[in-house]
Amino acid sequence: MKLTAQKSIEKEIKSSRVTDPISHSHKELTKEQIREIVAKRAAKEFKEGDVVTLGIGLPTAVANYVPENMHVIFQSENGLLGVGKDQKDNIDKRIINAGGGYVEARHGACFYDSQMAFTMMRGGHIDATVLGALQVGSDGSLASWMIPGKMVPGMGGSMDLVVGAKKVIVAMEHTSKGQIKIVEKCTLPLTAYREVNMIITERCVFEVENDGLVLKEINPMFTIEDIKASTGADFRICENLKTMC
Repeated sequence: MKLTAQKSIEKEIKSSRVTDPISHSHKELTKEQIREIVAKRAAKEFKEGDVVTLGIGLPTAVANYVPENMHVIFQSENGLLGVGKDQKDNIDKRIINAGGGYVEARHGACFYDSQMAFTMMRGGHIDATVLGALQVGSDGSLASWMIPGKMVPGMGGSMDLVVGAKKVIVAMEHTSKGQIKIVEKCTLPLTAYREVNMIITERCVFEVENDGLVLKEINPMFTIEDIKASTGADFRICENLKTMC
């Protein structure tokens, strides 16, 4: 029964798969450039005193771009409140983020067990979370943990985060290996239903409203037609459309 359901999902994914027409054009950015653009923009969403949890992968880079004069407290689901920047020198191998990367513990940081970490996340004590995604639907639904037929370690803490955080920001590449990730309706198994507030990619910024996606900012390297061609969902264009910076 489980195998039949899995094959049914795989068939639906293949039939609805849409490719990105500009992924191999001269506008393609390197992975490092994409990471920097997305992380820098996501860091601008925080306010003084916010408690923020970052997902694994690209979102972990966001901590590197918060201004030094802004007090933002980063929480890691593996039990660290006060996560600092990535560490390449003077590494303390005991201090890692949820993705296993070496980080600094900022002055005043504290350590605790997973039970306390998840209590913070589930209890509504996180002001914002930044996560990656496999797919995001136009209604703010999120699929971030499994591709049928592939080995996965599990959902991790993302389900708890997106339901418990006050603001949910998806920070990701606009497409992946030419496959469109922002879709009308998710075809992959959901992490959460209608919980995403904002989508930030290297190409643009969308806000998720009750009636769908609204294009708020656009990277000047791309045109509105580029965004339409590489997005699998309808969206409105904000009257005060801004340049992404």
